Amino acid sequence: MDESPSVTESFDDPRVTPQFCRRLPETTGDLVLVGVVHDHPASVARVERVIERVGPDTLALELPPAALPLYRIYARGDADDPTPPRFGGEMSAAIRAAPDADAVGIDAPNWSFVRELVTRLVADRVSPATARRVLSGLGGATREAMACRIAATLTHATSMTVAPDDRIEYDCDRTDPPERQADHERSHVAGVQALLGSIDTDGSALAYRDETRERCMVDRLETIRSEPGTVVAVVGVDHLARLAAELSA
Repeated sequence: MDESPSVTESFDDPRVTPQFCRRLPETTGDLVLVGVVHDHPASVARVERVIERVGPDTLALELPPAALPLYRIYARGDADDPTPPRFGGEMSAAIRAAPDADAVGIDAPNWSFVRELVTRLVADRVSPATARRVLSGLGGATREAMACRIAATLTHATSMTVAPDDRIEYDCDRTDPPERQADHERSHVAGVQALLGSIDTDGSALAYRDETRERCMVDRLETIRSEPGTVVAVVGVDHLARLAAELSA
């Protein structure tokens, strides 16, 4: 799953390319990073194809640990069912595709993220305004994670399926040819990256949050990959390059 053309071409799938997939060999087992665009049909298919090929022992998902039970519920069903889960996008699809893997959430909010964030804010002596925005964002993320936990409890205890968020709709779907899905996804990613590249976020609350999230995800993945077995990590494509660089250092 590294950047060797022979590896990506072995999939014979335009949705599985070096832009979205990295393999980091380790003596205890490979770590495969899969970059995704949330709810995009190309990303859902890529996750399913890679997991089918790799057969991971551990599935590391860019989800808060508190949200994982809800996505497990979304993933219920036959692992051989060609139709992706109705809710949860690529994350619930990953869980369904690897029913025997140990699924773990590696994203914030969690205690290590809070410690790292507060430590950095104090060490950098950020302005009170920036600190307030960072902590406000943390509060929002915590509320979202707890909403997922509550939704999981309600879904498990009743006949309802509770979905905290609406699905993102794109101008293509899973019935489109793989080439069409891949082209649309690449175009979408390029547009988002161009927009973000035009915005100066250095020193902003958003930069503090995202950089701290990535540090914590790297630490969590380092711990996971230290144990024997193959790991597939499903993360947002905007995090892929930095995680791969940090974990390869």
